Amino acid sequence: MLRRPFQSSWFENLFDNLWAITAAFGTYFCMYMYRKPFTAAAFKQETLGSDAIGDWDQKAVLVSAQVIGYLLSKIIGIRVVSEAHRQQRAWIILGLILSALASLLLFALVPRSWQAPCMFLNGLPLGMVFGLVLGSLEGRRMSEALAAGLCASFILAGGVSKTVGQLLIDQTQKQLQWSLSDSERWMPFFAGLLFLLPICFFVWMLHRIPPPTHLDQVARSPRDPMRKEDRWRILRTYTLGISAVAAMYLVVSILRSLRDDFARELLTGFGATIKSTDYASIDFWVMLVATLANGAAVLVKDNRKALQLAFATCLFGFTVLLATVIGHRFWLSLSPTMLMVLIGAGLYLPYVAVHTTVFERIIACTRDRANVGFMMYVADSVGYLGFAVLILAKNFFIGQIDEKRFAELFLWICMIGAIASIVAVLIAWHRFRSIENRSV
Repeated sequence: MLRRPFQSSWFENLFDNLWAITAAFGTYFCMYMYRKPFTAAAFKQETLGSDAIGDWDQKAVLVSAQVIGYLLSKIIGIRVVSEAHRQQRAWIILGLILSALASLLLFALVPRSWQAPCMFLNGLPLGMVFGLVLGSLEGRRMSEALAAGLCASFILAGGVSKTVGQLLIDQTQKQLQWSLSDSERWMPFFAGLLFLLPICFFVWMLHRIPPPTHLDQVARSPRDPMRKEDRWRILRTYTLGISAVAAMYLVVSILRSLRDDFARELLTGFGATIKSTDYASIDFWVMLVATLANGAAVLVKDNRKALQLAFATCLFGFTVLLATVIGHRFWLSLSPTMLMVLIGAGLYLPYVAVHTTVFERIIACTRDRANVGFMMYVADSVGYLGFAVLILAKNFFIGQIDEKRFAELFLWICMIGAIASIVAVLIAWHRFRSIENRSV
């Protein structure tokens, strides 16, 4: 690929845009194969090796450990991602991926009681990958479309990674005559190994994306690395608005993570008989709805109008979520797969809107020295902190509950969360409604 600036017409520059969206999609899709395949396993074959914790839900412990590592990674990423220069991003991503793969090898080799620390080490590097990838896409006239492609990767990869994990468990049991316990132990490492060469290729593509042109910077503002004083100034100036977006994002992150990490338990609790392909097919439809709806924001050139459209998309998503849960509980019984698709669509519409449009257009309006990576990682830190607290509470106070009760509890949390998020979106919408549009 030639290092040439984006052309004045996006049609003339179709190749560059396709290259960028392929690089971003491929890099983050492959990253998920180092993070999520283990969630396809049940991890019910052995205790954790201690009478004190033997009754804990082992899978929830592993998820908790990874989420805590991922949370810490997001906090570290507030500085690392906001300060990273474009020439450094590819090398940082490769280093993070190799660290995650090493932790999965340790997961397969160590005694079961030491597997939770390995999952912590797995989450610790991976949380910074998204911001580094997004940094190559922001600040362009096509940023929403490019970021929507990036978001499509983690929506689709959430289901595909579990399909890959389940297939590896099935094949190692069938072809190698391994026990279920051994298959679950080695499956995460094998999944990561399968995608090592592909992710290296996509990271190379990512490194070759040219920087935003002058026309991009005029339309969306330059996106320079941020200094410490820049970060504090942004937080002080937009405290209420960013707090409201972060509160909404907190709820979405908790519900999305529960749906994603415990998809097997939820589908079983809703009464489904699971096939390995179910995860990918469910998330394919969710990806299609969320990315097309949010990617269309690129057609709105006025930054303030695009921001208002993004908030409207968030409200619509939460309305879908609320209507789905209420309708399922009180009027008609949806099939488990349809229920998961509609809940997923309701959650990912606002989730993707934040990634693609909300912070992108706020910066484009104000022309502040800022980047989307910084704002996203502030919100991400809050979101994953909430999810980590919820998972730990499940271990300490709720214990191991059956899948049907867990599915019912999830629906109640969705209903309450949708109402709270609608309030948060309305507050953010009001705060940024009169934002000064200094874009040209």
